[in-house]
Amino acid sequence: MRRMYSGARRKWRSVPCRQQFEQMPGSHHSSSADWCWRPALRGGSASPSSLLSYGAGTLLDHVLATARQCTFDQSLCVLGGGASGVRDSVELDGFTVVENRHFGAGCSSSIAAALTAVDERADVLVLMLGDQPGVRASTVAALLAGRGDAPLAACDYADGRGHPLAFARSVFDELSQLHGGKGVWKLMDRHAADVVDVPVDGPIPRDVDTWEDYRAVLAAAGFAVP
Repeated sequence: MRRMYSGARRKWRSVPCRQQFEQMPGSHHSSSADWCWRPALRGGSASPSSLLSYGAGTLLDHVLATARQCTFDQSLCVLGGGASGVRDSVELDGFTVVENRHFGAGCSSSIAAALTAVDERADVLVLMLGDQPGVRASTVAALLAGRGDAPLAACDYADGRGHPLAFARSVFDELSQLHGGKGVWKLMDRHAADVVDVPVDGPIPRDVDTWEDYRAVLAAAGFAVP
């Protein structure tokens, strides 16, 4: 889930997070979302794993807390199946909640849902995952600083390309037409020459797809492992 006026134009960014949860960010420029806002917007979609316990809250609580530390102008959280459970158990203050009625169609449907709520001033979308607690606010900051004006940007970790991802408004239409769970990666493959890979220290942070993943992220954070 992501990404910002009198003489100066305000650039917006928006960020989504993935539940399967998603989020979005923007930045200020004196002359002139993954979604990002102020200077980014954020949005996201949640998966069942996002509601697993993590510290004093859930995985999603932790990801949303990280997003709140980012300089986003707008924050979106996309909820799929089980949206009522998320609303009951997760602190969503500061986020516009978008419900994805087509969550069974894969992660791309959550991105499409988020795009319907992105502020018209947003020029960058930052996509964050709701079950990837290892991403830090500094990671998002590095991504936004390193992308320049590129239409697409990804984090270049020691072991490969990973989230969060950033998308300029020029590709929003294509984003809204994606299908399935690998749509964003296929989009990046189609526009390989336009993608900026921003160096980020360390390995790709785990997202939680299995119990092994869950135990690993707990151990990495120093929490008790069931």
